[in-house]
Amino acid sequence: MNDIAHNLAQVRDKISAAATRCGRASEEVSLLAVSKTKPASAIAEAIDAGQRAFGENYVQEGVDKIRYFQQSGKASLQWHFIGPLQSNKSRLVAEHFDWCHTVDRLRIATRLSDQRPAGMDPLNILIQINISDENSKSGITLAELDALAEQVAELPGLTLRGLMAIPAPETSYDRQFAVAQQMAVAFEALKARYTTVDTLSLGMSDDMEAAIAAGSTMVRIGTAIFGARDYTPK
Repeated sequence: MNDIAHNLAQVRDKISAAATRCGRASEEVSLLAVSKTKPASAIAEAIDAGQRAFGENYVQEGVDKIRYFQQSGKASLQWHFIGPLQSNKSRLVAEHFDWCHTVDRLRIATRLSDQRPAGMDPLNILIQINISDENSKSGITLAELDALAEQVAELPGLTLRGLMAIPAPETSYDRQFAVAQQMAVAFEALKARYTTVDTLSLGMSDDMEAAIAAGSTMVRIGTAIFGARDYTPK
């Protein structure tokens, strides 16, 4: 078994154990493999190990990988854009990705809807919440959620699927769980209002267990699968 396949198996085991501990089925939590900065060869190893959903933070890098795997005949993959999105890059996301996790303003949502090609399924949208109220992070407050959700739900090129957050790092499990629970409460309220809502993208390597206990349905894991990232200029 190669390293990536081994790592994936370990991560899946951890997800399953965390779900079991809080009385949930492991199938309720999907794994998004965060493949940013990783070469196509590493993603191919993950695909061979059964992984189908991949998260990319940089638009052009993600588009290049999507095109590469489409040309390789691997069209059944699911591509999630999980980075901050600038208006001038929205068309590329609308035309190539299956999901966008980082919608936090109507202007971006409207552009994504308008730019989604007619022959494609609507783009799956998660609204990003800045749950820890960090100046350095994108996202809206929970108080702003209802208004934006209502606007996004009406856009024809999009399907509102739920919420995403990147909480500030917390060393205490109790604190991680408390923050995750705030997200879970907002998610359940949104789910009650919109039949399309089914996804809470919450939890990374360090806070995955607390996120799953609170009700996350999708965890985003990168380094634990692919190893440390190299950010040196190519």
